Amino acid sequence: MATPEPSPAHSAARFHIASPDEIRAGRVTDVYFQRTVEILRAEGVDRYVVGEIITKGLPEDWQWAVLAGVDEVAHLLEGHELRVSCLPEGTFFRAYEPVLTIEGRYAEFALFETALLGLLCQASGIATKAARCRQAAGWRPVLSFGARRMHPGITPMIERAAYIGGCDGVSAIVSAELLGITASGTMPHALILVAGDTVTATRAFDRVIDPAVPRIALIDTFNDEKFEALRVAEALGKRLHGVRLDTPSSRRGNMLRILQEVRWELDLRGYEHVKLYVSGQLDEHKIAELNPAADGYGVGTAISSAVVVDFTLDLVEIDGVPIAKRGKESGAKVLQVCRACHCRRVVPRAQGERRCPCGGEYEDLEVPLLEQGRLVRPLPSPQAIREYVLQQLSAWEENACP
Repeated sequence: MATPEPSPAHSAARFHIASPDEIRAGRVTDVYFQRTVEILRAEGVDRYVVGEIITKGLPEDWQWAVLAGVDEVAHLLEGHELRVSCLPEGTFFRAYEPVLTIEGRYAEFALFETALLGLLCQASGIATKAARCRQAAGWRPVLSFGARRMHPGITPMIERAAYIGGCDGVSAIVSAELLGITASGTMPHALILVAGDTVTATRAFDRVIDPAVPRIALIDTFNDEKFEALRVAEALGKRLHGVRLDTPSSRRGNMLRILQEVRWELDLRGYEHVKLYVSGQLDEHKIAELNPAADGYGVGTAISSAVVVDFTLDLVEIDGVPIAKRGKESGAKVLQVCRACHCRRVVPRAQGERRCPCGGEYEDLEVPLLEQGRLVRPLPSPQAIREYVLQQLSAWEENACP
């Protein structure tokens, strides 16, 4: 059987990711957008349009989601003759609430629709899953451990979205550097296997690694978690910050009972200071089950491969005339919230009445992002966005609007 000839574009070894230049050049687009632009230019037809991005439904049992990816959208569209407004990054939204409005000649942004949606859909899904895990964990730390589950080319995007969604730390070095934080992690099973013993590996970690890094021993490699926890506690004493249980599903059984047993034995011997951390097969539902005994979590696949928010971009005005496809409400719209009672509503952009039935005033949530292709405001830091998310998480009421 003949070996297929390599594609000229991939004849040299390379990672299968689009370059930033290819994305900004509109090369990562569905081909029908390219053909549409070709037709419009050949026919001399181009219109000034208004498009809006919404989702008609949220995944799973989500009642809200977190908007993420706005900074990359700004980078994608910067320099093009467009006006863009959107919810601030990190804003909570519901189905049918517009999150971004884009205005300009259609051919100016048609080639970017595919990438624009991709930037928002995936990052928002990850940020929302992280926020749900953060909510479930309460005061307990949540770390993003999912870099290994996805393509390394998008690791910084994944962990940025996880961080702004509420994770306290990320594991990948490059992601942490871009966020301006210190990477978080304990030790792998490989270190213990190579060292030949859990205590040997833990003592080596304690001797070699910067004392500023918390001493957290992995205790499920060879023996029962309870006995390994006691061994490392006796070996390190007060220097041991915590132990991590990454027990595989084939050995896990009742994880809460395992944690409670480890806690009992440690406390009985005076090791109340040792924290219990859990990782492996976790999501917001598992976290809620383990809260009675766990002190913190490392969440991987559930966050990094979170289901996307299924945004769509639809035209709602052409040359100032409201028009939309079937199943879509025409006309430019805006999402508003009453700061007094937190009631939310979507109204036509030209809506004049701003008085809420409660007596408060409605305010637009959408703010300008680009004007004629230029940024109109500084983009917030990941830390500021994360704090904004946490503030909303503490105040959000699913039925705030009557």
